[in-house]
Amino acid sequence: MKSFDTQHRAMPAVNASSMADIAFLLLVFFLVTTVIETEKGIGVKLPPFDFTEPPPVHSRNVFSVKINAANQLLIEGEPLPLEKLRQQAKEFILNPAQRPDLADSPSVAVISLQNDRSTNYHTYLSVYNELKGAYNELWEEASQNLHGKPFDRLSRNQQKAIRERIPLVISENDVVDFEAGSF
Repeated sequence: MKSFDTQHRAMPAVNASSMADIAFLLLVFFLVTTVIETEKGIGVKLPPFDFTEPPPVHSRNVFSVKINAANQLLIEGEPLPLEKLRQQAKEFILNPAQRPDLADSPSVAVISLQNDRSTNYHTYLSVYNELKGAYNELWEEASQNLHGKPFDRLSRNQQKAIRERIPLVISENDVVDFEAGSF
């Protein structure tokens, strides 16, 4: 019988010639399938560009919101904490007590948002979210009162009717340079 000599026996080897091909294929696979997160910003549908002069708006129907460089909020000429902005905006738009200093009706109410060039973006977004949240709550309340169900469960026509009664009108004025701590 033949004896096996371990010193002369060839060691098994891994064929590495295709390793580079496999690595390249994996790299291409991960590049193709990876989803890269991007900031989407604020989704706002802008009206079409028009050269005509906008219709005059009575000052009573404009709710003035200003943010200075120190991220302080001024509502209708008075400082106001961000937590009270939503309720103030809703009261201005609906004017349930028919006060002469608030909007005539929800269909003519305009919210004018103006900020300083140095306003913190987070503060700007917080203010914008509160204003948008006021409209969302008004639409929800109108939906419950008129149809007895949540706004998102209404048909498109019903939602459109509510949005026509309470249109979202946030006018963003030119950015200015307010002095920090003052308006």
